[in-house]
Amino acid sequence: MKVLAIILAGGKGSRLYPLTSKRCKPAVPFGGKYRIIDFTLANCINSGIRQINVMVQYLSDSLQKHIRDGWSILSPALDEYIDVYPPQQRFADAWYQGTADAIYQNLFTIEEVNPDFILVLAGDHIYKMDYREIIEYHLTKKADLTIATIPTPLAEGSQFGIMEVDPDNRIIGFEEKPSHPKPSPNNPSMALASMGIYVFSKDIMFQNLKQDADSPSSHDFGKDIIPKMVSRNAVYSFAHQNPDASPRYWRDVGTLKSYFEANMDLLKKDSPFKLFDEDWKFRTCQTQSAPTMIHITQDSSDSFTNSLITGGAIINGSVQNSILSPGVIIEKGAYVEHSLLFNSCHIKKGAKIRNAIIEKGVQIPEGYSIGYDSKKDGEYFTLTPEGITVVPKETIIS
Repeated sequence: MKVLAIILAGGKGSRLYPLTSKRCKPAVPFGGKYRIIDFTLANCINSGIRQINVMVQYLSDSLQKHIRDGWSILSPALDEYIDVYPPQQRFADAWYQGTADAIYQNLFTIEEVNPDFILVLAGDHIYKMDYREIIEYHLTKKADLTIATIPTPLAEGSQFGIMEVDPDNRIIGFEEKPSHPKPSPNNPSMALASMGIYVFSKDIMFQNLKQDADSPSSHDFGKDIIPKMVSRNAVYSFAHQNPDASPRYWRDVGTLKSYFEANMDLLKKDSPFKLFDEDWKFRTCQTQSAPTMIHITQDSSDSFTNSLITGGAIINGSVQNSILSPGVIIEKGAYVEHSLLFNSCHIKKGAKIRNAIIEKGVQIPEGYSIGYDSKKDGEYFTLTPEGITVVPKETIIS
């Protein structure tokens, strides 16, 4: 049985702006040392899937470099690879027009691999999944398409593809981001959401992609392909859940709020998403740096508590409940709380940072404060309705 994984990594990620002003969404840093796409790639490797195509488009330079430098671990001699595909313009002079079109433009490449099944994945979610389970389920159900699903609060259902299923988990209705999501029969406060993870039988996928390409549509799986397949093909729901039927961890980090919260999940005492898992390791492109230095003396009022810190950081000030990327410098008397600091940030003496995301290379001057005056923060930076301040890349604070 041959499985080809296709990771869709071409989205703009406009709701994550300004973090996506210089990079695509899958390339946004996460958890101090990773990029968002690392979690999908690691799931593939840990699931024994070694033929992976990554479809890129907008601002893909840093993502392509990251994959080249951090994921060149497979053996072409064994027909293993992670290949990156920008728009091929094989059928038209256009970029990818939608998620389905991204695959349609590369049908020639897929046909050369000749897989039995195609695993379609999003490159911008945080979760662990052994894809062998959904593939086995797909085989057991003799499905044409299997969609990984998870319950979501009804109030948030308009952000996802929402489906209805029969008692055998066959999908009998599908709406992409509906204005009024349909509740689950067993829990009217929840809806059944698509995780953007699909297993297709190859011939069925090719047939539906070709039909869609010849018709006027947005060429999108959620808007076009899946609703039509539900009415004419065997489409099943695969629940992403624990043995006790409770939902497993999965986060769509498509907004600044959800992105910030998912990072903060890593700092919880009983974190719902465990990075420190020897049985399911995550890899990335490692920065070559010196060890971390935490230099807080016993007579100092500074402290370091409940935080993640990566290589090359120098900590002389206070850090609480925060995540620090490589090369961050915190000077004596500075204070950082409940924040994300990207690579090579420099927080100078007496500066105070709270509830903030500080982009790569930004220097915070002595005595400056962020997160304490929403009017000032909103005037100079990006301020979310939840009170998270984002200081963009290349910001110069005088």
